[in-house]
Amino acid sequence: MFRSLIIIVGLLFSLNAMAEKVATLSVQQALLTSEAADAFRVKLKSELSGEQKQLSDLEAQVKKIQEEIKKGQGTQSKEVQDQQRVQFQKAYGEYQRLGQELQQKQRQREDEFLKEMRPKLDTVIRGLIDSEGYDLVVNKQATIYVKPELDITAKVVELLNKQ
Repeated sequence: MFRSLIIIVGLLFSLNAMAEKVATLSVQQALLTSEAADAFRVKLKSELSGEQKQLSDLEAQVKKIQEEIKKGQGTQSKEVQDQQRVQFQKAYGEYQRLGQELQQKQRQREDEFLKEMRPKLDTVIRGLIDSEGYDLVVNKQATIYVKPELDITAKVVELLNKQ
C-alpha cells in the first residue's frame, strides 16, 4: 500500500514537472452542487413524497404497536400479546420492504440523473481544459494537498449551470 502511494506521488511529481498548467477537479462535487442537481432533488422529493409519507405513517404505526406491547406486558393475556407481536412483525416487515423499495427507486433515479449529466459535464470539462490550456487535471479526491487556487470545481459548476 505504502509502496503504491510512493509510486503514485512520484508519478504525479514527474507529471507536474512536465506539465505547465495543473488543476484539480471534484467531479462529484461539481455534479452535486450544480443547479441541475438542485432541481433534480426538488423534483425527486416531489415524485417520492407520497411514498415517503406512506413510510412515515408505517413508522408511526410500528412505534404505536411497540408501545402497546410494552404497556401490556404482564397485564394482557398471552393471546393478545401474541396478536400484537404478529401485528408488529407484519407492520415492521412492510415498513422495511417499503423503505428498501424507496431507497432503490431513489438510487435508480439518481443514477439516471448522473448518466444524463455526464455528457454535459464532460463537454464542460473538455471546453475548460481547451480554453484555459490545462496540461493536467487531477481528481481532487486523489490529492493529499492542493492549493485552493488550483481547484477548478467552482468554474466547472458555473459553466455547467450555464448549459
